[in-house]
Amino acid sequence: MNRIEIEGVGLELAYIHGPVNRPPLVFLHEGLGSVAMWRQRGRNWPDELCAASGRAGWVYSRRGYGRSDPVPDVRGATVQDGFWTRGRHGPDYMHREAWHVLPALLERLGLSQPPVLIGHSDGATIALLYASRHPVAACVAMAPHVVVEEMALRAIAEARRLYESDPENQGGLRQRLARYHTDVDNAFWQWNDVWLSPGFSGFDIRPECQKIQAPLLLIQGIGDEYGTLEQLRAIEAAAPQARRVVLDNCGHSPHRDQPEALTAAVRSFLDTVP
Repeated sequence: MNRIEIEGVGLELAYIHGPVNRPPLVFLHEGLGSVAMWRQRGRNWPDELCAASGRAGWVYSRRGYGRSDPVPDVRGATVQDGFWTRGRHGPDYMHREAWHVLPALLERLGLSQPPVLIGHSDGATIALLYASRHPVAACVAMAPHVVVEEMALRAIAEARRLYESDPENQGGLRQRLARYHTDVDNAFWQWNDVWLSPGFSGFDIRPECQKIQAPLLLIQGIGDEYGTLEQLRAIEAAAPQARRVVLDNCGHSPHRDQPEALTAAVRSFLDTVP
């Protein structure tokens, strides 16, 4: 299966074979990610983690990313169009993904038991939000965002500058991202516009984190350019069961910068999950 339809919208989907008697891993990508973005530098980290932990896995691209259907009028006015939203994302876009799209996706997959969510960046935030309302076997949040930090906004504004300086795919950020997305503008602007919008400055999911009961692993690189360790501290204060792993020589993407250390940490954590 390489595609699934949710309320009339096709989403790119990949299945990783593994034992079916343990909760599967469901991978949730970053703000500019996709199925293909997990597979970089000659390795496929979701495959590696599934093999190391002895589990099956599912990887999907959110709407507008990878090979999934685009968001209509991605820079236009925000309009609720039935189940989906068209136009620019609103500040609650990760809540909608966690509380509407992801439950519908998991229902279509027909999982026999609650999954383990493996989220990165925006995907980590979505994983936390989902776990605040729905049962999960466990939740792994890599470089999560629970509040908006100025350093993140500076990095995202710099990404916009770099993207706009490469309008014709001449070797810059736009060309690099185009390798992973059918509609690279759809992927970039749905993420960049909402993060830099005035309404997003008050984003804060700490109250939702207080409702998470499942085992929780937090992972961040010490050199993360999109967030500080205050993000992890905020989650730990809200969810005391959370464990923390901080990786040296690692930026915002542990699965690219420190894949072996990351796999070992997640596998060790999953070995303790009932």
